[in-house]
Amino acid sequence: MALWRFARGWSDKRMKAYLAELGTRPISFVAPIEEMTPEHGWTVDGSEDLIGTEPPGPPVPDGVFARARQGLMNYDFSDPRIVVGHFDPDAPFVGRNMLLEFKALGFRFLGGCRVHSVREESNDKLTTFGFRYDTLKGHIEEGFEWFLLVKNHLTGDVAFRIEAHWRLGEFPTWWSRLGFKLFGERFRNRWRHNAPNRLREVAHRPVEKPTAEPGELAHRGDVKPQRTDADPPA
Repeated sequence: MALWRFARGWSDKRMKAYLAELGTRPISFVAPIEEMTPEHGWTVDGSEDLIGTEPPGPPVPDGVFARARQGLMNYDFSDPRIVVGHFDPDAPFVGRNMLLEFKALGFRFLGGCRVHSVREESNDKLTTFGFRYDTLKGHIEEGFEWFLLVKNHLTGDVAFRIEAHWRLGEFPTWWSRLGFKLFGERFRNRWRHNAPNRLREVAHRPVEKPTAEPGELAHRGDVKPQRTDADPPA
């Protein structure tokens, strides 16, 4: 079941404990991809946006694609006013567990996900990089999502694609489930609208800071949120 709080977040100590516990959690869905369709009760949606242009041909060093690639892995495209990703930046990328902190109307919900796979391909026409994460048991949504960068070698255009198959997952209370049904789509659309804008900003500036201080968790996208100094007794 998703953890939740009102008006404040969790300490890093508590967050590290929650993240460690994700290692024992299974994926929250068992349906094969071919059955994750609207006819079977799944929502299938996504978006594609241009985030920049660089010289034609394969990606150039420290160009739009390369910077966006790092921003994708850092989860910097996520608007932290809506969703913050908490993870160990030293963990291997494939298989990395991440706590997603959803924020809506003063409430915060924590749900786990895991990087399932990475797609990295190149041919004469396109270069593609991205990853898929799957939700873990206890997440308020069930399903998977792809985040992909695609460079067109002919035009130099770099696009950001999001592809999602999802449905409602586990909620801690009846009213939180009702609230998601009433307001969730609004927040999802806002997050998806902001994601390419944020990645576009990342792709047009040099990397200015490490993902996290040595030995600490990363709290992304790109802004470390306010945390409580200490948690009350459990």
